[in-house]
This record gives sequence, C-alpha cells and structure tokens, in this order.
Amino acid sequence: MRRALVCAPLLLAALACANRAPQAPPVMVPPQIDLRAHETIGVIRFASTSKGQLGPMATRRFTEAARRDQGLVRILDLGTREDALRSIGRDRLDAEALAALGKKNGVKTIVSGDLVVSNVRPNVSVDALLRSGSMTAEVDAELEVQMFETDSGAALWNRSARTTHSVGDVRVWGAKQFAFDARDPDQAYGELVDDLVEQVSRPFQASWVRR
Repeated sequence: MRRALVCAPLLLAALACANRAPQAPPVMVPPQIDLRAHETIGVIRFASTSKGQLGPMATRRFTEAARRDQGLVRILDLGTREDALRSIGRDRLDAEALAALGKKNGVKTIVSGDLVVSNVRPNVSVDALLRSGSMTAEVDAELEVQMFETDSGAALWNRSARTTHSVGDVRVWGAKQFAFDARDPDQAYGELVDDLVEQVSRPFQASWVRR
C-alpha cells in the first residue's frame, strides 16, 4: 500500500512533465506551384455570368492571394477575355489564340477564370413582376481558374471551388437578369469572393506543419 502511495505522485509528476514537453517548431512547406518559374504571367480578367463587379473583384483578389507567398512575380493584365481576343483578331480562347496572345504580350503562361452565379434567392421582395429593384440574396457561386502554356495551348493547372453566401446590393430586372455592382463591393459580396479565392489559390501559398 505504501509503495502504491509513493508511486502515484511520481507517475503524476512524469505525466505533467510529458505534457509540458516543448513541441517541435512549425516548419514552412513551400507552395506546390512556384509561379516564379513561369516568368511573366498574363492574366485575363475572370468572366462572370452576372453583370457588375464580381469578375474584376475575383481577378484582383486571386492575383493577390496567388503571389502572397511567391516573392516577386511579374503579372501582366491582358484585359477582359473579349479585349484579349479582339487584340489578336480571334473569337475564342483556343490553342491558336493562346499562342498569339503569348507572342503578342511576351508571356509563356496565361491564367483565366470563370465565375458562375446561379440559383439567386432574393431575401426581400421587389415588385410583383420582378421588373426592377435592389435586394439582398442568397446565391450559389462557382469559380474555376485555369493556367495555360501559350506555346502548346496545354492546360498546366486548373482548380474549381463552390460556395453559398448571402450578398447585398443585388439589382434585378426582367425575370432572370441580375447585377452585382454595389458601391461598396467588399461589404456587399467580399466574403463570397474571398471564400472562392481562398479555395482555388491554396496551391500557390505556403503552409505550416509540425514534424
């Protein structure tokens, strides 16, 4: 009995020391994709199925997130998809168009994206015929981003993300026409864009692990 009483405090002390043992410091894991290896990268502003600022905002947030842990990365804005294609006399983004854009702009890699907004569910009613109005709404959104090699037209990388968020300052006219062009986009739908961008930009960002 006495031996048990002596051993119990020793066991508790050993467990306490084990719990206080210092953990190994976190180690940084480099990004899966090194953008610096691609030299100058051309970015076509992301297209959106809705009118307004969602596409441009997603493009800007994506480039910021993608280069955050990459050091100095040269990025060239190629404008909208329509502008980029018009500059080379093409009407679709195929292998020949990518090669022409690469030659014209001196880039070997081009990034483009598509932001699809669907199933817009108004939180407040407008007029009975949904002819016009401003509202908040619950929306489903999907962002797909692709990276192409201009010499071959081959897709080097792609990733998509989906989310559902409540957004503000949505304009509606007709029965199915919506626009996202709030005076304060960050407050109206910044969380929606940030959620999508955070998901698709992970391969370009560093992470931390304990070993």
